Amino acid sequence: MKTVAVNKTVSHDYLILETFEAGLALVGSEVKSVRDGRISLKESFAEVRDGEVFLVKCHISPYEAANIFNHDPLRERKLLLHRREIRRLTGKTQERGLTLVPTKVLINDRGKIKLELALVRGKRQYEKREAIKKRDTDREIRAEIKKRLR
Repeated sequence: MKTVAVNKTVSHDYLILETFEAGLALVGSEVKSVRDGRISLKESFAEVRDGEVFLVKCHISPYEAANIFNHDPLRERKLLLHRREIRRLTGKTQERGLTLVPTKVLINDRGKIKLELALVRGKRQYEKREAIKKRDTDREIRAEIKKRLR
C-alpha cells in the first residue's frame, strides 16, 4: 500500500482507541487529484448519518485537466464500510467525547483508494504536555546510549 496523505495532528491531539479501513466514494477528477497527492485531511472528520458514514471538510484540490467537469473541493464524501462496522460506529459515536477522524489516505495494490479512520477521544492539555515531555526524555536517553556505545 502506498501512503498518499497523513493527518499528523491526530496522534498529538487525540488518543486513538481503534482504527478502521474504509473505501472512499469519489468522482473521476477526485481520483486523479488524490493520486497526485492533492488531498488535505486537516480539520476533517467523519460522521454517521442514517446508517451511512460521510467524510466532512476533507479538501481535495480540483484536477487541472478536468476543466468544466471538476468537483467541489469540500463536498461530503461517502465512506464505504461493512454494515456491521457502521452499526458499531453508530453506537460508539453516540458516546460523549468519541469522534471519527481520518488518519491516512492509501492506495492499495489493486489501485483502490482507501482511508484509515480512527475512533478517538480528545486529549486534555496536560496529557499533551506529558506526551511531549516523555518523547523528549526518550530521545535524550537514546542519544546517551548511542554516545556510550561509541
